[in-house]
Amino acid sequence: MTSKGSISGQFQRALTAGNTMSAYSLAMELPKVRLDDALRLCFLLAADRDWRFEKAAKRWLERFSAEHHPSLSELLMAGAAFVELARQPESKVARETLTRLAATA
Repeated sequence: MTSKGSISGQFQRALTAGNTMSAYSLAMELPKVRLDDALRLCFLLAADRDWRFEKAAKRWLERFSAEHHPSLSELLMAGAAFVELARQPESKVARETLTRLAATA
């Protein structure tokens, strides 16, 4: 552990601070990122209109599907919410939909 704390702690702080670059870099160093934290990272990438957003959103959908076995309608809702985030990064409906789906998973 460094004087800055664990990688996990640094990652959490970067997410909370909205530091996309640090959060993304630190996520790559972690063995596994929790699904809700991966979603928070997707929100940051969308807000920054970062080119990695689409890849991160697809990865989140893959994990959501594999780990939580959502219904087809839930999976399609999540996909539609990510499409909306790509268009309108601050979409409250898209963020709430994804957050709700992640919480019930």
